[in-house]
Formats: sequence, C-alpha cells, structure tokens
Amino acid sequence: MIDHTPAIKQFIVEEFMPDVPVEQLDSDYDLLDGAVIDSLGLLQVIAWIEDTFDLALDDAEIGPDNFRSVEAMQAFIAQSKN
Repeated sequence: MIDHTPAIKQFIVEEFMPDVPVEQLDSDYDLLDGAVIDSLGLLQVIAWIEDTFDLALDDAEIGPDNFRSVEAMQAFIAQSKN
C-alpha cells in the first residue's frame, strides 16, 4: 500500500493551514471538528483527491468520516484504489 500521507498533509497545510509547518500536523487531528475544513473546503478536498489520485467518487462514498483527518483520507484513498 502506498502511503499518501505526506501529499495529503502538504495539501491541507497549503490550502487551509498556511501558518502551520507540515510536520506539526498530526495525521489523526480532526480537521472538521477543529474547524480547519468547512463544507466548502470539504468539496475542495474531494476535488483534489479525485484529481490527484485519479478517482471518481460517487455520493455514497463522500461522507465526512472519510475526510475527517489525514489518516482517514489515507485509508479512504487506499480503499478506493483497490
């Protein structure tokens, strides 16, 4: 399994947390409850994942729990690639 965590962290920091060094973002930090990503940001994350990892996601797959943390996104991408 390919670890996409560094790319995901880089994207999150660049788009939503520009004042935070990438290495300070914990993979299990709740980005939704921590108000880092809002509903519009969630759409941006979904679009980035689809483009970056060549995935076509349907509405059934797009639940907030799949995008709550870097760890959750990594697991979601790995599962979607299979």
